[in-house]
Amino acid sequence: MKIKWYGHAAFNIVSNKGVRIIIDPYQSGAFGGALSYGPIKDEADVVLSSHGHDDHNYTKDIKGRFQLINKGGTYSVKDITIKAIPSYHDPSKGKERGDNLLFVLDVDGIKIAHMGDLGHTLPKDLINEIGHVDILLIPVGGFYTIDSKEATKVVNDIKPLITIPMHFKTEKCNFPITPVEEFTKGKKNVKFAGSSEVVFTKAALPKEQEIIVLRFAL
Repeated sequence: MKIKWYGHAAFNIVSNKGVRIIIDPYQSGAFGGALSYGPIKDEADVVLSSHGHDDHNYTKDIKGRFQLINKGGTYSVKDITIKAIPSYHDPSKGKERGDNLLFVLDVDGIKIAHMGDLGHTLPKDLINEIGHVDILLIPVGGFYTIDSKEATKVVNDIKPLITIPMHFKTEKCNFPITPVEEFTKGKKNVKFAGSSEVVFTKAALPKEQEIIVLRFAL
């Protein structure tokens, strides 16, 4: 299985059988140019959107005949199982920024969780519903989402083998959010990949927890 980080909260996951999943595609140039990652023009079999904001739900550039999943429930796409779990974009049960979906995917026997624009730490029932996670894709930048300290608590609660941070400040994201170093500082087993893509197999997953920081692709 291959995971590519386009930038912001947008990822491309390709299974060993070639099933293509794009998660939270952004609109390039949205918010007056504050989000300047390049357009996502890849083909997809399924697109997941955690909520209806322009930096998470823009599908017009994506090619192919894909299934769009933007509502809670359990789905099966080819050999991929996807669970969309309702949560909130803020700590006030959606009163500030609305709802958010968490996605839990089973790809090639690896459990991946994408937290969308999660705006709160996780109550016990939500932790139980998410269940075992091998790879966690989690926002860490704060302001619009959980911040680095809250993200650390979520990681400690879920206990993934691999954490991939997202939704943080870069030279192509001028939002009032923090850079990834605010999350990674003081933590062990942090790897800066230097690339936008990484390949995972079930057999080669690490024995100890680690953080992998990807370089945006676009």
